[in-house]
Amino acid sequence: MQNKRVKFLSSFGDFMENIQTKRKLIALAVINAVAIMSLSATAYAQSSEPQKVEKLEITGSRIRTIDAESVSPTVIIDAATIRTEGARSAENLLNNLPQVFAAQGSNVSNGASGTAEVNLRALGADRTLTLVNGRRLPYGSISTASPDLNQIPASLIKRVEVLTGGASAVYGSDAVAGVVNFIMNDKFDGVQLELNQSFFNHKQQGSGGVSSIVASRALTNPANFVVPGDKSSDGRVFDASITMGSNFANNRGNGTLFFSYKKDDALLQSERDYSACSVAAGATVFTCGGSGTSPTGRITNTNTGRVFTVADSAGTARAFANATDQYNFGPANYYQRPSERYSAAMFANYDVVPAAKAYGEFFFTDYRSVAQVAPGGIFGNLADISFDNPLLSQSWRTALGLTAGGNPTTVVVQRRNVEGGGRQSEYRNTSFRTVVGAKGELAGWSYDAFMQFSKVIGQESTKNYFSNTRIDRALDVVNVNGVARCRSAVNGTDPNCVPYNVWSRGGVNAAQLAYLSLDGLQSGSTQQNIQNITFTNDLGQYGIKLPTAKNGVNIAIGAERRVEKISRQTDQAYSSGDLAGSGGPVIGIQGDYAVRDIFAEFRAPLVEGRPYVESLVLSGSYRNSEYSTDKKTNTFGFGLEFQPVKQAKLRGTYQGAVRAANLIELFRAQGLNLYDNDADPCAGATPTATLAQCQRTGVTAAQYGRIQDSPAGQYNTLQGGNPNLNPERSKSYTIGVALTPTRNFSATLDYFDIRVKDTISTVSPTTSLDKCLTTGDPRFCSSVQRDRLGTLWLLDEGRILETNTNIGATSTSGFDIGMNYQMKLPGTYGQLGLDGVGTYLTSLATEEIAGAGSYDCVGLYGNKCGTPSPKWRHKVRALWNTPWGVDASLAWRYFDAVQVDTTSSNPLLKGNVNGTDRNLASRSYLDLSLVYKYNKNLTFTLGINNLLDKDPPITGTSGPSIFGNGNTFPQVYDALGRRVFINLTAKL
Repeated sequence: MQNKRVKFLSSFGDFMENIQTKRKLIALAVINAVAIMSLSATAYAQSSEPQKVEKLEITGSRIRTIDAESVSPTVIIDAATIRTEGARSAENLLNNLPQVFAAQGSNVSNGASGTAEVNLRALGADRTLTLVNGRRLPYGSISTASPDLNQIPASLIKRVEVLTGGASAVYGSDAVAGVVNFIMNDKFDGVQLELNQSFFNHKQQGSGGVSSIVASRALTNPANFVVPGDKSSDGRVFDASITMGSNFANNRGNGTLFFSYKKDDALLQSERDYSACSVAAGATVFTCGGSGTSPTGRITNTNTGRVFTVADSAGTARAFANATDQYNFGPANYYQRPSERYSAAMFANYDVVPAAKAYGEFFFTDYRSVAQVAPGGIFGNLADISFDNPLLSQSWRTALGLTAGGNPTTVVVQRRNVEGGGRQSEYRNTSFRTVVGAKGELAGWSYDAFMQFSKVIGQESTKNYFSNTRIDRALDVVNVNGVARCRSAVNGTDPNCVPYNVWSRGGVNAAQLAYLSLDGLQSGSTQQNIQNITFTNDLGQYGIKLPTAKNGVNIAIGAERRVEKISRQTDQAYSSGDLAGSGGPVIGIQGDYAVRDIFAEFRAPLVEGRPYVESLVLSGSYRNSEYSTDKKTNTFGFGLEFQPVKQAKLRGTYQGAVRAANLIELFRAQGLNLYDNDADPCAGATPTATLAQCQRTGVTAAQYGRIQDSPAGQYNTLQGGNPNLNPERSKSYTIGVALTPTRNFSATLDYFDIRVKDTISTVSPTTSLDKCLTTGDPRFCSSVQRDRLGTLWLLDEGRILETNTNIGATSTSGFDIGMNYQMKLPGTYGQLGLDGVGTYLTSLATEEIAGAGSYDCVGLYGNKCGTPSPKWRHKVRALWNTPWGVDASLAWRYFDAVQVDTTSSNPLLKGNVNGTDRNLASRSYLDLSLVYKYNKNLTFTLGINNLLDKDPPITGTSGPSIFGNGNTFPQVYDALGRRVFINLTAKL
């Protein structure tokens, strides 16, 4: 068998080498045509000028230098690392870095936007600027302003540069937390094919005893609680790409084409033991809980407060029992969303004349994904039920106190639409991005001028939702000669109405579902236009340099104009809020703004080549911005690099950055959404708040102790935009040291401190409610609006206001540590390398309301602090370059333990603590990969991430607003088990 394998590899290698001579003919035929059409240039003889030393531009500056090391802390991920880690998406690649915190991604289902985002320093994805080849990406979709990382195929990435700290003076608005710059492989010579396949392998281990809890619940409710078996292979991801490129015109031009396809299979929460039930926290153990909106119905008599459900097909009513009747909604949710992506890119550059090099870029991405959550249904509609309703059994008439000739009884109906299946939202984003530019040198000045046009066409459609309007009509039933008819059908209001039979098991049929079901559609586009010109020069050629320095002052000046537009239309189902269980109305957006920027940079060597002062360099940047929304900003930055000897460098920066309000924050129409809370303090038979406190929030004495609480812990909030928002402003500074004591070892230590004020945000609904209860402050009490039943969730008028405003501040600080060590092993055993990055977080503070106090989320997670923010997090990798053509890599990723935020002594966080939710234990993951280079044309990669198949930490506090899913945080931890990946790269 071994000989056959060797023979196959040898034959395949010979085949690759035999067609090597043909690959340029293939590439040239395609690429020359593309390049010529893109640039409309005519080839002529190659210049005989001597080749110059190439200057590089590093993220954080537009000044190109031979020494490209940044003055700000920067992490660089190269293509080899991407292959070693087996990352097939930009989001997974970045999430492995300690500086990156969870955001929207493929593991978010409840609360998904259909995009993938990067969130540096836990300051929010909106405060991270994402670039491709130094130019900004457009809005990710018609619903989110942060760029969508799904636009970036992993196979095309040459390297990623992650700079933390403000950089708005260099790049403009949004670079508050930092910049992520994807450098693409835009100059390729040859043909390269990549095939990738990955899957998850998991042994059900009963993490935290959840498996046994599910099993025990299965005894009483086997339809809802099922323990899954071991998984040999699921959650597959397939990715294929081809890159073709060639130089032409005597190497004066290059054209590159790229195509890729990626498909992710769906993975449900039902496929893991720790997510097979919706856990509820307890004092010592978890319990398998769920929603009171159950498949058999939850009918509440508003006169008596008694709650019933259906016992059998005969329509027998019995008391609703939480222990056995709650619906296990978790398994129907996606743990990994299914998706499909087609990508294409085209690059061309051509030396037209010695003073001008034309270049062009074109990107295309068509991305589709489906988010699925538990079946919808009726989540608390009111209905007047009469004695003569033909759907009622005598058991129901007795339970509801209905008598012949008596008045109707008002009930609250909750019933899960298990017959219709899970609620689905299908997202499709088609993006186009084109860049055309020219750069070169004129009269000693380097210039770069480009125009960029980007457009994202977005669509979101929903299915398996009920219509609230039709629910009310289908429950309003009258007796017509012993036949159940909708009142609206009888009086002609809605002739198509079909009564909904919630009163007996098996009473729902296809006709009822067809009438009640309502699909929603929203669509539109975002558009970005940029014109930019930058001039750079080394003023040393004019004698402008300090007498203590060898090199002159470098400067960059330029101007930019950027226009952002959004147009989103929603159908009647969305705009009216008629989709039951969708969170409320989604109304269209129409808006645009333009910004004009003037910017400048300098880099001035102060001292060079002196005793104990190898180099002392001062740098600075400034940008003036004027917005069509009548806002103006000035941003700046300063940096200082001191190198007393070649082996050590001290560096520091101070920057002022801004983030202007995006179009969604400015122009989003007001509408209802949902927020999470443990409970309404004024609800239930024994409210935790006093009558006097609850009266401040609108509760009457008659309602106190009789208000029904939300069974799902979700409540209404009214959200919306504000066209008068001011830009956020931030101040950040970094100070650090970079050491290279030997040529085989380097280490960095940097301190960062970022503070943002006038944050564009909202007052948390839980904060408004708590402040109103405890202080009675009218600023907060005016935001709490209860419905006529006293609830904050049952009717649309019950809600807490949460519209955008400039209201508070946020900040973070900590230390970044990096190291790299290389050593040659004795004899012929190759080379060993060790590298690592780590972040020690010292603060992550939020001041929701100016002057009202702040809270620190370091080492915490929860409803206020959101996703886990571990105090320490690192990634360390050992790499062995063997002499046998195999590179072996072993990486260790570590997340420190965190506690639920209610354990804090801070009164803004302090609250009830359940023992099982108190701690999320630390997690260590080992990743192993082997890269085998059969020859210069053929490379195989085999890897296993989460080698030991560690389960994620489990919590009952992981609502959709903080990207929780499946009783954990799958955007933070490895939630799906051991991941196996295989890669084949063939070069022609």
